[in-house]
Amino acid sequence: MQTLQEIHNRQRRALFFLLAFFVLGWAFTEWQTVFAGLILGSLFGLYNFWILVRRFEQFERAVTEGKKRISLGTAMRFASGIAVAAIATAMPEQFDLISAVIGFGIPYLLLLGERIIYHVRHY
Repeated sequence: MQTLQEIHNRQRRALFFLLAFFVLGWAFTEWQTVFAGLILGSLFGLYNFWILVRRFEQFERAVTEGKKRISLGTAMRFASGIAVAAIATAMPEQFDLISAVIGFGIPYLLLLGERIIYHVRHY
């Protein structure tokens, strides 16, 4: 069984390759706003996944120590989603809103795909 940190490291590597592709698309195509939105959303999505991993580790540590831990960082993840939409809306000449929202979901789609592949291979 993989730890959450191992899963996060694999997702981060995959997302960095995808971000490199987005940067190339931004630099060499006429769709700069679309690729900039994908970059913005993906970075915030990666940040959300990092928050989730960090909060889950804190929660797990608190449970093993017998302490109470209330929050898993949901408010911070919602706030970063709102920040993506706010940035893309405030600067529509730099960022496409729809691609920013799609980029925000890319880390979770990568996670879903990676988990499906893992379970097909190991079970």
